[in-house]
Amino acid sequence: MTAERQYLCIDLKSFYASVECVERKLDPLKTNLVVADPERSDRTICLAITPAMKALGIPNRCRLFQIPKDVEYITAEPRMALYIDYAAEIYEVYLKYIAKEDIHVYSIDEAFMDVTDYLTLYGMNAKQLGVQIMDDIFKKTGIRSACGIGTNLYLAKVALDITAKHSADFISELNEETYRETLWNHRPLTDFWRVGEGTAKYLERLGIRTMGDIAAMDEEVLYRRFGIDAELLIDHAWGREPTTIADIKAYKPKNSSITSGQVLMRDYNFEEGRLIVKEMADLICLDLVDQNLITDSVTLQVGYSNVFGLPPVRGTTALPFETNAGKMIIPAVVALYERIVNPGYPIRRVNISCNRVVAEEYRQYNFFADMEELEKDRKLQKAMLEIKKKYGKNAVLRGMNLEEGATTMERNRQIGGHKSGR
Repeated sequence: MTAERQYLCIDLKSFYASVECVERKLDPLKTNLVVADPERSDRTICLAITPAMKALGIPNRCRLFQIPKDVEYITAEPRMALYIDYAAEIYEVYLKYIAKEDIHVYSIDEAFMDVTDYLTLYGMNAKQLGVQIMDDIFKKTGIRSACGIGTNLYLAKVALDITAKHSADFISELNEETYRETLWNHRPLTDFWRVGEGTAKYLERLGIRTMGDIAAMDEEVLYRRFGIDAELLIDHAWGREPTTIADIKAYKPKNSSITSGQVLMRDYNFEEGRLIVKEMADLICLDLVDQNLITDSVTLQVGYSNVFGLPPVRGTTALPFETNAGKMIIPAVVALYERIVNPGYPIRRVNISCNRVVAEEYRQYNFFADMEELEKDRKLQKAMLEIKKKYGKNAVLRGMNLEEGATTMERNRQIGGHKSGR
């Protein structure tokens, strides 16, 4: 009989807020601190708050105005470059114990590890190894962590999210049997990985409120409603998860895309929105050139101001042939914007996706294309990329980036849509 595998899921507690506390030589367990950009108004969402604030009943992803007026706290502006540096240091800790092939970085503050083949080597059980890694992280960076242990990826994640974060030593273990014994009656269902509000509401209409209820439900009912996704629900209800880290590493998507999006700081009128779309299309073209990729179509989604309660509009434009040339893509995206967006309503959100991107060597040229002009455009894009890499993203700009309402210069100073801190 094959031995059960052992997985760790380690989460860095209130990561961004903890980093800011460490930098200030403060204890996040005793300090009220939020990471948020006050320049975005008091409606901005806090990227993180310290455990001390969570202990007061303040939700993690609250908005600044939702923090009670009688709570005194420090506001730290986001410093994404700093957080990435800390995350890199912590990844080095993981690599002291586990090979990169057995690590799956789930997010900047969370990682899965298959430790099965390391326990005999270290003469430890999974919990002892988890504690040692957590202690090492704290000694090196001052960041506290929590750890879930499971016999599959799902159970490790659930052990982290539901039990470890609330245990005295911030570590917890589950196997299929203990999962059913201790969590089949746990509520709400949304505490479980991959169960969203919409799914939970529909299940409640069926009288299903717990994982135990899902396990007891007629599977045909679930398959009729959720299709193939019912298989995931049923497996997770029983504590099963066949996917391994090796499977994740080996996965190659059938289709790939490159996406860029932003939420604007204020409502933009139709003309200002056109400028934003041109800037974003220009940047996504540079991304394609930088990665030696080409695309055959572009999808644009635009969200109107929240004031009007209108659904976003979406459209796709096909290109004459696969390309990464700004001279072809930018006019096509602008024309799509003018076709699908109602000029009578201000906009607030823009997303652009290049679809079915493939490596440039697979390019198939159109007989009618002006190849000399396209090659000239390509050389210009390459030159711009070289200058940006050497001197910074704002070292060379287009005239439109200097117009009123343009956002490229500010976005170039950000990481993940937030201030880099550099």
